Amino acid sequence: MDWLASEPARRASPRVLWSDVRSVVMLGMNYGPDENPLALLEQKTRGNISVYARGDDYHDLIKKRLKTLARWLLAKAGGDVKVFVDTAAVMEKPLAQAAGLGWQGKHTNLVSRDYGSWLFLGAIFTTLDLPRDAADDNHCGSCQACLDICPTDAFPAPYKLDARKCISYLTIEHKGPIPGEFRAAIGNRIYGCDDCLAACPWNKFAQAGFEAKLAARDELRAPSLANLARLDDASFRAMFTKSPVKQIGRDRFLRNVLIAIGNSRDVSLAAEARRLLDDDSALVRGAAVWALSRLLPREEFARLANVSGDSDESVRVEWAAALM
Repeated sequence: MDWLASEPARRASPRVLWSDVRSVVMLGMNYGPDENPLALLEQKTRGNISVYARGDDYHDLIKKRLKTLARWLLAKAGGDVKVFVDTAAVMEKPLAQAAGLGWQGKHTNLVSRDYGSWLFLGAIFTTLDLPRDAADDNHCGSCQACLDICPTDAFPAPYKLDARKCISYLTIEHKGPIPGEFRAAIGNRIYGCDDCLAACPWNKFAQAGFEAKLAARDELRAPSLANLARLDDASFRAMFTKSPVKQIGRDRFLRNVLIAIGNSRDVSLAAEARRLLDDDSALVRGAAVWALSRLLPREEFARLANVSGDSDESVRVEWAAALM
């Protein structure tokens, strides 16, 4: 949590309580893609990285700008402020709707009349009593395109998300092997998922993002799965410098890449998966087993299983499940 306080307030009250907060200033930054993010799903030998993660990490960029605005507010009006950009348990989307930036769609994300689904959100909490803006109304109507497109049926009902089924959760937050029932549906999504965002009809009013630091890097638009499978820790960190992808680490990322390799059905990628059977990470080795079970003829895969003597229980479970 980041506090910025005026010196008199800092000396008088070293810790400002939540009960002292009188106003919340919500801000949005557009990161609209310059191409249809769903088109890449058809390129099975290429990895699909969520639009927001193809450029620099938005947390760093937006936090810096929030702090600049907060310092200006302190200089003009005093008081205390606290800034957030997806960095604490702040309900940013309902707050953004209350501030008139848009409304929470049936996919639970914010939708804007001007920018569609493509907005980063940031918040400034302040002890100042500022004028209120009018809240936005919901404009989803009877549309449920975002619910229908979800590959893993992660929406049990409109406005409700089961994170345990969400591909963004599974490929980013989930630390262990991805549950078997979701692997095929993940396709070539190796970091996050944009399907419910991209399906929203309000995106017809969306605009391409204008912030250069958030623009997609060429090497992250449609990276080769074969090249990604060869990343060691140092090359992973180098490739994803300043990217949010770096936060999940090389092993989880290669787990995702191997799921995509298995879903590619391209037998030329079997060599990459086979090489990773000897990886230091059990998470990677287990994903390599699953990928090979999808790419190799059953007889060849069974021969590999017969000579495998992996010491890790989770990897042995993968072999056993694949041979059933």
